Amino acid sequence: MCYRDLFIDLDDTLWDIHRNGKECLEAIYVDYGYGEYYPGFEDYYDVYMRNNNRLWGLYRDGVIQKEELIVERFLVPVSEFGITDPEYAKRLNDDFLERTTRKTGLIDGTMELLEYLKPKYRMHILSNGFTEVQHKKIGNSGLRPYFDTVILSEEVGVNKPHPGMFTHALERAGARREQTVMIGDSWEADIVGAYRSGIDQIWLNPTGEVPTGAVLMGKTNAEEVSPGEAFVIPTYTVGSLKEIKEIL
Repeated sequence: MCYRDLFIDLDDTLWDIHRNGKECLEAIYVDYGYGEYYPGFEDYYDVYMRNNNRLWGLYRDGVIQKEELIVERFLVPVSEFGITDPEYAKRLNDDFLERTTRKTGLIDGTMELLEYLKPKYRMHILSNGFTEVQHKKIGNSGLRPYFDTVILSEEVGVNKPHPGMFTHALERAGARREQTVMIGDSWEADIVGAYRSGIDQIWLNPTGEVPTGAVLMGKTNAEEVSPGEAFVIPTYTVGSLKEIKEIL
């Protein structure tokens, strides 16, 4: 395919949200005295992440609003210990997000790939993250000069995988659907979202994940798909960012 525009996800595609976020949460665990409630940081982290992932899924699908996400993700791990004040959670969330903006850890191969792509394509960040932190993260980690536009779901009013997010991005970037490819790590938000919007996809899948309700390698025709499953095969799948250079 002859691509002109690249839509690229930010968190866990370029910016290492798991490593950066975990470092911030470990500092919060110490600073807020959560050792009083948990045997160790990993115990707290496991509870936090299970709940956080669930809430982000609900937020992405429009089931809950931003405020519920930021309150519940910090209250659930400590509510059984008597900490239930939403204002406490909001202050903690602000503290956490400010700490994350100062983190600059990137996924391996990010800068090498962007240097390779920049002369050849127009590149655009497409992210579901919160507006007040994503711009800071992009700037502080040195990513901003590589991108023509930064398109955030909170500014658009819908999250990936909603087709409205991709339609808005195409219009804002001045891009043509058939000359655009979406690069991202999230199966539902990036790959299925782009697929349903008629945009090619490059799935960054370093763990070899086989998503629930999706067909990747083992099934080859629609008759093998169970009711409710999505017969979606990514245009490309890579295990690392450096493999994208073999495609583009």
